[in-house]
Amino acid sequence: MDESPETLRELAQYLRNCTRLFPTPRARKSYEWLTVKAAQADDHAAAWEADRKRLRALRQMYMDILHAIGNTSMVRLRKVVPPKCADIFVKLEWENPTGSLKDRMAQAVISRAEEDGRLKPGDTVVEYTGGSTGASLALVCAAKGYRLQIVSSDAFSQEKLDHMAALGAELTLVPSEGGLTTKKLILDMIEAARGLSQEPHTYWTDQLNNHDSIAGYYSLGEEIWRQTKGEIDAFVHCVGTAASLRGVATVLKRYKPGIKIVVVEPAESSVLLGGQAGPHKIEGVGIGYTPPLWEPTLVDDILPVRTDDAKDMARRMAREEALFAGTSSGANIVAAIRVAERLGPDAKVVTLMADSGLKYLSTDVYRRR
Repeated sequence: MDESPETLRELAQYLRNCTRLFPTPRARKSYEWLTVKAAQADDHAAAWEADRKRLRALRQMYMDILHAIGNTSMVRLRKVVPPKCADIFVKLEWENPTGSLKDRMAQAVISRAEEDGRLKPGDTVVEYTGGSTGASLALVCAAKGYRLQIVSSDAFSQEKLDHMAALGAELTLVPSEGGLTTKKLILDMIEAARGLSQEPHTYWTDQLNNHDSIAGYYSLGEEIWRQTKGEIDAFVHCVGTAASLRGVATVLKRYKPGIKIVVVEPAESSVLLGGQAGPHKIEGVGIGYTPPLWEPTLVDDILPVRTDDAKDMARRMAREEALFAGTSSGANIVAAIRVAERLGPDAKVVTLMADSGLKYLSTDVYRRR
């Protein structure tokens, strides 16, 4: 029988007429039962319509590009890892919309600034960046409707500069010393961004000092813990701002205090180990001084990796593992193998493919000779 509210109401009205003509107990009882059923059907229909509206709202919300950030895949390395080593697993952070883990922090710093009123509709966002953070901020700002002014440099790949511009960022470029990342370059970029941030209605994300960026990586730590089912002995990662390392380490140390957190930095600028700052070509890391977000209590070891070794490993990863990543990812793997050799075959090491090799096609990492 059709139990729609309309049908049940029609039957109830029919029985009501019958009870007037034939006022028997059975007719009255049937009328009362159908009246209740019709009311219940109305309630169910209203609930169903409310559910449909909620589902439509959820579909619209989750079709937003920003909901594509996170929940990246993890794979095990099979060919570049020597025998008798721990297993090495890598998170494919290039699966984020701009091809970089930086999408996580960009979403966090913008949304948190909106929530507490530091960033208002119509404001302009300003940042200094080697490119990946800039592309990620450009994505978020484009999605949310903010103007973005970026300070970058010719020290960073043309693909990164073009990517930021394509997403609507306005670029100011600071000249480098021979295309190298140096402490002076980073400080010059910061000062240029500081100048832009003095304009009215401007919000400077200031990634090296912004604690909101750390929270953007808590989800990454949770994903690693969930995907490894808690079976992880070490986490290895390069340090730029230190936000991603700190965010992930905070989560993993909470679950497993004995886990080893190993930091990677350019051997040419090994300041975290007490060495001298120097020029290098591992983009996005090694700023030449201790980053303000650095938290040494979370760190168990620091490993220096030469730029040439990082580039060579990035090429090997593409050819042998079919994993196409940037130079810092190559440095991550070099260091992860050293850790895996120490820990032995019963352990598990996790590191990151921080960004895609597509960001480096014009550089000497992948450019055909």
